[in-house]
This record gives sequence, structure tokens and C-alpha cells, in this order.
Amino acid sequence: MTAYIIRTAFFKIITLVVISIISFLIIHLAPGQPSQIDPLNPRFRKEDIARYRAAFDLDKPLWKQYYLFYKKLGSGELKSFKDNQPVLGKIWRRFMNSLPLFVVGTILTWCLSFPMGIPAALNRGGVYDRTTTFFSYFFISFPGFFLAYLLILGVAGLLEVPVLGMRTFGQETAPTLYWLNDRIWHLVLPSVLGAIGGIAFLSRYVRVQMIEVIDSDFVRTAHSKGLDENTVYYVHALRNAALPFVTMFGLLLPALIGGSVIIENIFAWPGMGRMAFEAILARDYPIVISLNFIAAVLVLIGTFISDILLVIADPRIRL
Repeated sequence: MTAYIIRTAFFKIITLVVISIISFLIIHLAPGQPSQIDPLNPRFRKEDIARYRAAFDLDKPLWKQYYLFYKKLGSGELKSFKDNQPVLGKIWRRFMNSLPLFVVGTILTWCLSFPMGIPAALNRGGVYDRTTTFFSYFFISFPGFFLAYLLILGVAGLLEVPVLGMRTFGQETAPTLYWLNDRIWHLVLPSVLGAIGGIAFLSRYVRVQMIEVIDSDFVRTAHSKGLDENTVYYVHALRNAALPFVTMFGLLLPALIGGSVIIENIFAWPGMGRMAFEAILARDYPIVISLNFIAAVLVLIGTFISDILLVIADPRIRL
């Protein structure tokens, strides 16, 4: 295990360096330059643009820009083109905003997908299976932005509660109980909306995996030995059907960066996805490259965690 961890860490570091170089080059190959601000502000003189380029190291060779960029990113000195604020500080604040949405949405998705998918597989072709299949495909194909507007109109119109943003204006100084209740009201709707599509997709995947395992020889052997059906299905079959989900679980970490741009924009939620979208529109390259680099780190960490969990879950796999 130790040798595998060291070897994997070495190759993942090399992969991360390659990703950082490619992403840095792709951003700089995009049309336009970060320092082309003179059309936006005609009063900028050539001397002002030169000072701007020098402040953000844009006047240096590309290889030196790459070195200084990641050096400043690691030390926390990297500044945003848009407002000259530290990049890591801005990302951390948006990360803390996206974290509740991610946690609640993930818990809802994974806790509801298995109870929906397993009975559908055990009662294949029955009423429950057909009903869940219909609603799953319905929510997979239904436009998320349109469903979001319907939910906003329904909740805000019928219950008369605030649903946009992270908090209601004027509640910052309210007692803790009222403040917490206000945050929960704002969190529920975007979290549920983000989980609906995941539940619809993942429950179908659970159903397919369970059907594949139920038809296996070892399940028939367990039945022939007289084992209880719950033991056969929920211990032996489910353990083998859940192996692909171990790999999927490790890939959840990058979702912390991406979030849901559509949901965060509709609900005015200041999260990571919305910040990435705004940074791309504003050509705020330090934010864009930093988010891409952090996402790559999370992907590599997630795949490494998945490998370790897969070995723990399936003793047939050896590192």
C-alpha cells in the first residue's frame, strides 16, 4: 500500500504539472489580451496600461509569467484583474457559500437514489418500476432552468417566503434562531433542485447495476442455499452492485468547484460556479486559471480516494 501511494502521488504530481501548463497556455491563446482595457476606459494612457501590465507580470515572457503566476498562487499574493483582491481569498469565500449547496444536494442524491433504484430492480416491470422510470426520464429531460422558475413562483407565491440569495435583507442582525431559519429557507430550494436531476440519473444507474447483479450466478447460489431474500439482495447483491458507485463517489470533489452555474445564477447564490462564469465574461484570467488548477487537484485527489476505497470494498482488487 505504501509503495502504491508513493508511486501514485508521483505520477499525479506530474499530471498536475502538465495540466497546469496546458490550461495556462490555452487561456493565453484565447482571443484578446488581459491588458486590452483601453477601449473600456478611453482615459487610460499608454503609461497607465504599461503600469497595469507590469503590476500583473503581463510584460514578461510567457514562461516567466507561468512561474510567477503559480508562485503567487501558492503564496496567496495572486490578485484578481477585476478588483485587485487576493484570488485565494475570493475563492475561499465563494467555496464556503457553495459548500452547503454541495453537501445538502449530495446527501439528498445519494440517500434517495438507492431506495428508489433497488426496489425498482427487485420489482422489474411492475407498477413501481414503471412509475419511477417515467418520473426519472421526465426530470432528466425537463429543463432545469424552467423547473427552477416554476419552483420559485410556486414557493414564493404560495408560501410567501424569500428564496433568492443566501439571506433576506435586514436579517444579518436578527437573533440566531431567526437567522438560521432564514438561511435554511434560502438553502432548501436550490439544493432540492440541484438534487432532482442527480436522483433521477443515479436511481436509474442503481437499478441497472442491481438487475445485472441479481442475474448473476452467486445470487442464484445464495438463493439455493436457502438464505433470506433480504440477506441475498441487501447484503450480497447490493455490495457487488455498489462497487461502481465507489468510483463515482471519489469524483464528487470537483463538483465543489463547478457547482451549478444555472442554479446559482437563477437563485442569485454567490457560489463557485457563478464566480467562474463571471470571471470568464470579465476575462479575469487569474480566477479562471486558479479555479481550473484547483479543479484538477480535486479530480486527482478524488480518483486516488476512489482507488483506495475500491480496494477496501472489493478484496479481489489488489494494488
